[in-house]
Amino acid sequence: LGVALAFRLQVWNIGAEGQFALGAVGATWVALSLPGAPSYIVLPLMIAMAAVAGGLWGFIPAFLRQKLKTNEIIVTLMMNYIAILILDYLVYGVWKDPASFGFPMTAEFSEAAIVGKIGTTNYSWGLVHCLVLGLIFWVFIKYSRLGFEIKASGDNVRAAKYAGIPYDRLVMLVMVLSGALAAWAGFLEASSTINRLQPSIMAGYGYTAIVVAWLARLNPFYIGVASFLLAGLRVGVEGLQLDLQVPAAFGGIIEGLILLTVLAGGLFTSYRIVVARKAHER
Repeated sequence: LGVALAFRLQVWNIGAEGQFALGAVGATWVALSLPGAPSYIVLPLMIAMAAVAGGLWGFIPAFLRQKLKTNEIIVTLMMNYIAILILDYLVYGVWKDPASFGFPMTAEFSEAAIVGKIGTTNYSWGLVHCLVLGLIFWVFIKYSRLGFEIKASGDNVRAAKYAGIPYDRLVMLVMVLSGALAAWAGFLEASSTINRLQPSIMAGYGYTAIVVAWLARLNPFYIGVASFLLAGLRVGVEGLQLDLQVPAAFGGIIEGLILLTVLAGGLFTSYRIVVARKAHER
């Protein structure tokens, strides 16, 4: 959703991976700082801190784009590595659990800092978070004035500026929201899947989000479908690794082929090939 929001404005946020990492770091900081706090206090604070960290990580490339005319693709991509190194520094250093037998990980979160399962099922309440955020995203884009400005600016920047839409401020806001949404996913991964922070949390979800967003044509409902499709692909590849010794990179290859197919289809449906002839050839 965060990637799709930025792409709607034709702002190319490739930094979801780093924003995801900073979201997990921010949420972990709250969980480790308030081990005895009740869930109705610690969970909202974890979400807020994750959103602030991810939003700040999204604001930096937007600010540099506006003030220094830098390319947000390059900046967000480089910032991914910085965010991952920050995470590694913490789990290998100051946050490392003394009882982890030397493995780089934090102590396990308290029960109050964990997003639990829905009833007796194996599904986390994080799934509900995603569904609610998807609905809010759809309503925001379709019915709000700001959503209209995002769509209009994404379709034609010059026309939007001529109509008085504050495009520069819109880029800043959208990048902050995009980073916050990606960071929310980092919070959910840390608090509902592994219940601690460790390097394995960085499984390339930020880059997969780009594939999902394009596969769904930036539509929040289709994003849900595409997410389940690629999640099934990842789980299936893990099973193939165990049963048939298929390389782990096989899943990434399939994801890449899917993305290339979708982009190629969009290219041929949006443009047509025109054969230009010189005057003396006519």
